[in-house]
Amino acid sequence: MLLSWAVPKGPSLNPRDKRLAMMTEDHPLDYGDFEGVIPEGYGSGVVMLWDRGRWLPLDDDVDAAIEKGQIKFELQGVKLKGQWVLVRSAGAARRFSPNQQDRAWLLIKHRDGWAGDVDVLTAAPLSVLSGKDLAGILLEHMPAQWSAPGNEQKGRIGKQLQLLIDQARGAGNK
Repeated sequence: MLLSWAVPKGPSLNPRDKRLAMMTEDHPLDYGDFEGVIPEGYGSGVVMLWDRGRWLPLDDDVDAAIEKGQIKFELQGVKLKGQWVLVRSAGAARRFSPNQQDRAWLLIKHRDGWAGDVDVLTAAPLSVLSGKDLAGILLEHMPAQWSAPGNEQKGRIGKQLQLLIDQARGAGNK
C-alpha cells in the first residue's frame, strides 16, 4: 500500500513554508504509475504523475511515528530530494469537521542541501511520465462526456476542471 497525502498547494523546498497535507486513504501500489482521468463518481479529475522516486522513512517504526503525529523521511525523487517531515496539525485540524481532524498534517522541508527558494512547481510543472501538463493529460485521456460543449462542471473543483477542459479543447483545435 502507498501511504498518501494530498498537498493542495504542492510541496515547497523552503523550510520556512508549512504546506497543508491532507492524509487520504492508502492506495494500492499499482496506483503509483497511474496518470490519466478518473471518471465522475470516484474522486473525479485529472491525475498527473508529477514526481517519482524512493521514499525512505527516517523513523524506525513508521506506524508509531504516524500514531505520534510526526513522521520524518527522505525523498529520492526526480524533482523532490532530501529530508522532510509530516506533522499532524492541531491548528489546521480546527478548520475541518471533527471526523477529519486527524487527516490534517503539515509538510515541511528540512534544512539540507536540497532546500532553497526555488518554486519547484513553477520550475518543473510537467509530468515525469508523459511530459505533459494537466490540460495535455486531459486532452489525451478525455472521456466523451467531458469533451462535449455545454457539459460544464459545477462547484470550485468543477470550475478548475472546466478551465482544463477549455485549455484542452483549445490545444486540440491547433
